[in-house]
Amino acid sequence: MPYWRLSGFYFFYFALLGALVPYWGLLLRERGFDAASIGELMAILMATKVVAPNVWGWLGDRLGHRMRIVRAASLISVAVFAAMYWAHGFWAIALVMTLYSFFWNASLPQFEVITFTYLKDRVARYARIRVWGSVGFIVTVILLGALVERHGAEIVLPVVLTIFIGIWLSSLLVRDPDPEPHPQVQQSLLNVLRRPAIIGFFVAVFLMQASHGPYYAFYSIYMKEHGYSETLIGQFWALGVLAEVGLFVVMHRLLERFGGRRVLIASLAFAALRWLVIGYFADSLLMLGVAQLLHAATFGTFHAASIHLVHHYFRGRLQGRGQALYSSLSFGAGGAVGSLASGYVWEGLGAQWTFVVAAATAAAGAAVAWRFIDRAHDF
Repeated sequence: MPYWRLSGFYFFYFALLGALVPYWGLLLRERGFDAASIGELMAILMATKVVAPNVWGWLGDRLGHRMRIVRAASLISVAVFAAMYWAHGFWAIALVMTLYSFFWNASLPQFEVITFTYLKDRVARYARIRVWGSVGFIVTVILLGALVERHGAEIVLPVVLTIFIGIWLSSLLVRDPDPEPHPQVQQSLLNVLRRPAIIGFFVAVFLMQASHGPYYAFYSIYMKEHGYSETLIGQFWALGVLAEVGLFVVMHRLLERFGGRRVLIASLAFAALRWLVIGYFADSLLMLGVAQLLHAATFGTFHAASIHLVHHYFRGRLQGRGQALYSSLSFGAGGAVGSLASGYVWEGLGAQWTFVVAAATAAAGAAVAWRFIDRAHDF
């Protein structure tokens, strides 16, 4: 198993998130966009995940050779993002964001299938590879926070372009694994999707990512409005992902002991608590620190448990489309709805109520997972 080459791709892929999620909103605010416009533009990054992973997932399942898709998509992302240097105004920026995110979002679901193909029956060890994505996020969010404080938010552009190049170069180092034989007779995708447990799973992950809308779109702006510096904001983002790193080290033990269903439900419950803490205790460094430590649950255990469940629900030739559906319905549709709605709620009701709505959304997700995900699948 090419551990370091697989880990390298995750490092650069999530380093890009470490630049875009905390600092893209600050760049848009510096360029004069209001909260509603920022929410709409940030929603684009999520909305393309609704379509792109399914298109590329279908191609990957039909053609095999998933790394060719990952390499091509990564290279096109580099070329398209470079156009951001000439994009000014809402619609020009929206167009470039739509194009580069369409190709960027093609990469991860296909790479997840490749990783699991290399892992074979050692699926609980996935977290030890994925942890390097968290390391990439931490490195980027800390360094870029200091750069933004010193040089302004426009420094985000060259940093993001450099990371895009790193994603493409790292994709060149991973070869397509030998395909595993699939049974000749398999359930159709539609039959799998009709199962109540799977419907409940997808509703729960949608609600989880929808609840993250205010956090991804406005957390840095929210912190800035409360008087925190960009450097400290970057350190808070890093603290959350550092907690996630520690969680990933023991994640395989949690899944083996408690199973994917119970870990997923706990993640959603902790998310509801986290958004309430951020909404009501923004002036307390201690409480904000506690909220960031809960990122270990709201992303770390959530994503690992979700990937674990998807791998078991979607077998054989359905793996690519299963990963794509998870990505598109959670990070895509859920993230887009959450970002878009949070912009309007933020404008209409203010920051505190926006996080209250986010907490209620996560709590609803926990209730859905508890009711509909079959305990028989709590492996």
